[in-house]
Amino acid sequence: MSKGGRLKMTADLSQAGRASRSRRALLVTLTVMLTSAAWLPPAHADLPDTVANIKPSILVVGTYRNTDSPRFRMRGTGFVVGDGNLAITNAHVLPEATENMEGMSIVVQVRRPSGELSMRQVTLLEVDRVHDLALMRFEGASAPAMRVRNSDTVREGQAVAFMGFPIGGALGFSPVTHRALISSIAPAALPTPNARTLNAATIRSVRAGPFNIFQLDGTAYPGNSGGPLFDPDTGEVLGVVNMVFIKGSRESALSQPSGISYAIPSKFVADILEHGQRK
Repeated sequence: MSKGGRLKMTADLSQAGRASRSRRALLVTLTVMLTSAAWLPPAHADLPDTVANIKPSILVVGTYRNTDSPRFRMRGTGFVVGDGNLAITNAHVLPEATENMEGMSIVVQVRRPSGELSMRQVTLLEVDRVHDLALMRFEGASAPAMRVRNSDTVREGQAVAFMGFPIGGALGFSPVTHRALISSIAPAALPTPNARTLNAATIRSVRAGPFNIFQLDGTAYPGNSGGPLFDPDTGEVLGVVNMVFIKGSRESALSQPSGISYAIPSKFVADILEHGQRK
């Protein structure tokens, strides 16, 4: 073979080697890209998408009696959990034992896919007075259930949202959403036991010991009680709104809201749900 032929063959082999190395490098790059994509965290929804997803899970909680006027009286908010026929609300939303219950039923109003509200009678399964929670089962077709997350993952400064029916039915029965931050996670403050404040609920709280509660910088109103505190991205339940700090009289909650609200952590929701489902 001539010298020129040997040089051409060497050049061809060198070029082929470079092409092979380029293909290998491209293959490695593509493999890394695909592997990285496979490990990307799942995409989160924006708050408007989350609100649209969980609105069918929000319930109006109240009582119904034929002789009342109006027959239906709203008492607070609730939300669907579990198998789609279970609901969570605050224990204080339910009628007191001292109220006249003759002919009265506890009911929830569930929003149908068409947007109309459907009244359902409920059976009370479990009441946790210490953590101000109640678990109910409502009749009829199921509704979309919210997922309950372990609230031990919640941190101070975390963005949250809550949904309910502020000021009762004055604004209509369309769920209202508020943004908030977890401004503090601190032990629940108990009233000083004395002859004026000592009651069964106080005694149960003292025996159970203090528990952490979420303080929010969002403004809740009467009617928000029992509504879910949730992750704005995933819609998972992080707590249950149960009270608002009032600076003066009860009326000042409307005219001069403090902007400080509280929520019961969702781990207690998981506890009452697990216990109630065993019945």
